[in-house]
Amino acid sequence: MHKRSSQWGQQLFFLGPAVLFFTLIIIIPFLLGMYYSFTNWNGVSGEVSWVGFDNFKRIFTQDQDFWSAFWFTVRFTIVGVVLSNLVGFVLAYLLTRPLKTRNFLRTVFFMPNVIGGLLLGFIWQFIFVKGFSAIGEMTGIGFFNLPWLGDSTTAFWGIIIVFVWQTAGYLMVIYIAAFSNVPKDVIEAAQIDGATQGQVLRSIMIPLIMSAVTVCLFLAISWTFKMFDLNLSLTKGGPFRSTESVAMNIYSEAFQNNRYGLGTAKALVFFIVVAVITWLQVRFTKSKEVEA
Repeated sequence: MHKRSSQWGQQLFFLGPAVLFFTLIIIIPFLLGMYYSFTNWNGVSGEVSWVGFDNFKRIFTQDQDFWSAFWFTVRFTIVGVVLSNLVGFVLAYLLTRPLKTRNFLRTVFFMPNVIGGLLLGFIWQFIFVKGFSAIGEMTGIGFFNLPWLGDSTTAFWGIIIVFVWQTAGYLMVIYIAAFSNVPKDVIEAAQIDGATQGQVLRSIMIPLIMSAVTVCLFLAISWTFKMFDLNLSLTKGGPFRSTESVAMNIYSEAFQNNRYGLGTAKALVFFIVVAVITWLQVRFTKSKEVEA
C-alpha cells in the first residue's frame, strides 16, 4: 500500500504541473468559449446574456459571409494540402539521392518555415505588387503582369503559392526521415528481382512511409484550415472578402464587430468540422500503414 501511494506521489509530482497548466491554458478557455457561444457577450462589457441556440441559428440561416469564407477555406485546404505534400514528397525523394549538395539544399528548402507567417506575407505582398510588376515591365511576360492580389482568382493562387513555399520544406524533413528508415535490404531485393525505380517507389517505399504520410496530411490539414496570418498580411480577405478564411471571419466577428458570442459560436462549429475531417483522415491513412 505504501509503495502504491509512493508511485502516485511520484506521478503527481511529475505530471501535476503539466496537467495544471494544460487545464488552465487549454481546457478552461475551451469550456468558457463553449459557454460564450450561447451568449450575446460583446467581449468588452460585464453584461452577458444567455441566448441559447440563437447564434447557431444565425450562422446556419443568415450568415452568408461565414459560409463564403468556409467554402474558400475548403478550396484552399484541398489545394494546399495536395500541393504542399506533393512538393515536400518530391523534394524529400530527390534529396535522399546521393547528391553532393543535398544537405545545403535541405537547409535552403526548410528555411522559409523559419520565417513568421505575418512577416512572410508582407514580404510576398511586396514581391507580388512591386517585384512581379517590375519583372513584367522588363520582360513583357504576362504571368508577371497579372493582378496577383487584386483579383479573387489570382489572389487565391497567390496565397497558395506562399503557403506551399513556406510549408513544403517542413513536410520534406518528415518525408526524408521516413525515406531514411526504409530498410535497404528490401529495396535491394526488389531491384535484384527486376523492379524498376518507379515500381520500388510505388509498391515498396510509399506503403512503408504511410505513417509519415499520416502525420504530414494531418499537419497540412490543420495548417490550411487555421490559416490566418498569411491571409491577413497578403490580402486581408479581399478583394470584396473573396479570399477571407474562416479564421479571419471569426476574428473579425469577435474583435472588430464586437460580437464575441457569435464569434465563439462560429469557432465551435469550425472546431467540430475540423475535428471530424482530421479524425477521418487519420483513420483512413492509418489503415493503409504497413510494417517492413
